[in-house]
Amino acid sequence: MKAITSKSVNLKLDFENATISGLVLAKVGNPSRDEALQTSKTLFHVEEEDQPTLTSIFLRPFKSFSLVGQRFHHHSSLAKHELNTLVEELFDDSSKLLDKGKEIAQRLHSKSTHPNIKSGDLCISQIDGIQMDEDQVQGLCILKSESVTPFLSISANDGDLQLNTEHGINPEKIDKGCLIVDHHQKKGFYVLTFDRGSSESRFWVRDFLSVIPIADSALLSKKMAEMAVTAISETAPPRAADDTSPPWEVNNAAQEALSYFDDKKHFSMQEFEEKALRSDAARQKFKEERKRVEEEDGVTLEEGFELSQKDISKAKKMMKSIMKLDTGVELRLKPSVVASPEKVLEKGYDEEKKMQFIKVYFNKETS
Repeated sequence: MKAITSKSVNLKLDFENATISGLVLAKVGNPSRDEALQTSKTLFHVEEEDQPTLTSIFLRPFKSFSLVGQRFHHHSSLAKHELNTLVEELFDDSSKLLDKGKEIAQRLHSKSTHPNIKSGDLCISQIDGIQMDEDQVQGLCILKSESVTPFLSISANDGDLQLNTEHGINPEKIDKGCLIVDHHQKKGFYVLTFDRGSSESRFWVRDFLSVIPIADSALLSKKMAEMAVTAISETAPPRAADDTSPPWEVNNAAQEALSYFDDKKHFSMQEFEEKALRSDAARQKFKEERKRVEEEDGVTLEEGFELSQKDISKAKKMMKSIMKLDTGVELRLKPSVVASPEKVLEKGYDEEKKMQFIKVYFNKETS
């Protein structure tokens, strides 16, 4: 599998002047439950006064710096990638939005057979005026909402006020989405995607979109740092029962391994394994992690590449925020907790079970 590599493919997109030129709407059910697909018969055109609000709602999720650039991928040829072909035809002729939008909805419906996949509302919109460096490009935004939210409104009626209840899509809780930008067309376009659910089938990214991350310096730097921490943390000697140091302290060996990246501009796999991974167990675990990432994410991890110090710094911060325990439990701490974990976490030792434990204090559950 040949990856797209460059110093940085994570593009800076500006949506300030972006507008929605047309919308295809659909209700997508799960075929395994005999739930049908319903698509709009005509294009929905957004009124000029509604453009700022709707465009902002649709594009807001794609402003996140945590999203990784991806591209369409097919194991043999992009010409056989159904969604890539549909998007290519649409970008070449915007008058095909209604027909191509219906075909996209049909593809999603056909891929929604896993029992855990929920039915939902689908919005497929063509976006004009996306600023990318010096160019303005078009994009295709696909959003799926799997839940409706009740809301209240007060309206005037015959000189009095009345309370109305309705159900609709909460813009803050759109479940899945992707933005396909008309860039790198011959290499599978530039795609940003998100999935707020915990779908076990991974159908949105793998089955419906069929995208893989673009192996740029940002992604490669992040993956290498994360794999190093995993390899060293999971092969470190077990903590002694009388070890009184807090378990959320940064693992010294992992911290030392990440110091390899400090002030480096170029990554060398051979040098990294020799200097940062000190034990045979850590080197073996690192190779296992590398194989797993390449197989699961479809990313070719190069032997050498330009490093992104910004993404190395992110990985270091992430290392401080995740506690991995040998029982398979992971705790993710927000930055405020990392700064003073002793305020909400307490470590102890259970004599009966002969195991350590962590007690978590909280006031209430949050969604």
